[in-house]
Amino acid sequence: MTVTIYDVAREAGVSMATVSRVVNNNPNVKPQTRKKVYEAIERLGYRPNAVARGLASKRTTTVGVVIPDISNAIIAEVARGIEDIANMYHYNIILCNADMRKEKEIRVINTLLEKQVDGLLFMGGLVTEDHIQAFRTSNVPVVLCATSDVEQSVPSVDIDHQLAAYDAVQALITRGHKKIALISGVLEDLTHYYQRYLGYRKALEEAGIPFREDYVRIGNGRYESGLEVMNYFMELEDRPTAILAANDEMAIGAIHTVLDHGLSVPDDISIIGIDNVRMASMVRPRLSTVAQPMYDIGAVSMRLLTKLMKKEHVEEERVILPHELIIRDSIAEA
Repeated sequence: MTVTIYDVAREAGVSMATVSRVVNNNPNVKPQTRKKVYEAIERLGYRPNAVARGLASKRTTTVGVVIPDISNAIIAEVARGIEDIANMYHYNIILCNADMRKEKEIRVINTLLEKQVDGLLFMGGLVTEDHIQAFRTSNVPVVLCATSDVEQSVPSVDIDHQLAAYDAVQALITRGHKKIALISGVLEDLTHYYQRYLGYRKALEEAGIPFREDYVRIGNGRYESGLEVMNYFMELEDRPTAILAANDEMAIGAIHTVLDHGLSVPDDISIIGIDNVRMASMVRPRLSTVAQPMYDIGAVSMRLLTKLMKKEHVEEERVILPHELIIRDSIAEA
């Protein structure tokens, strides 16, 4: 049978209020009494009922985290940042995978809110009006992690994706490249891939390089689409000399396609990605990329959420963290 707080009180010879104070680390308990209660707890194997405590205090010290794809290499770093700060502030984490499907994301958001979480971190891609409506029905704070909404109406922590792509293309332009192609993700993702597309176009425009429709192709963010799109570029009569891939996974696919055609990266074609996943430094040639501070994005998101949950003063609800251009072996002079 389940051991209750009443059983512990009877075993220790104290009141239930005293047991409650001990369990909740209230300092107003004599050391001798505290020792008796802990001994009773150990003998009976008592575990406090978190649900009951949450109902009484209206706080569950639990945060719900919605992640887009548990197999994504960069999610683990973000989640570690979230967890480290959550532990520091004594919050538990419920991590839910939404498989990059909008209907599942909405369902998971509502399920977590029904679980009476104290706050919600949403780590996804496109934030639609349906997402915003789900957030609005919440009576707990919500922070967007590694994404943002178009209207910037929800607190968020991210990088400047347009500037990240701009810097990547600039690295190619300064090495003399003028035939620069883009392997993009879906442009309907207005806060990530579309912004990277805009950064690509802006860099070309500022350098006086004409934009070419045939130098832009859409992938799905996966390695296989990097292979496929790069095959298309390899067949062009006027082949590009450099490629920006909107993420590292597609960039690695592009590298392998070039090598499969018997050509060299970077001697024949330079390739640069965005994200700086671990595999970027393991592939040969090592991939040049733009690093997102994924751990910091997770940590800062969780810290922002703790401030909102505790109703502390927040100076800025939209946080943009710096990215870093990392030059390795996959780009060279044109």
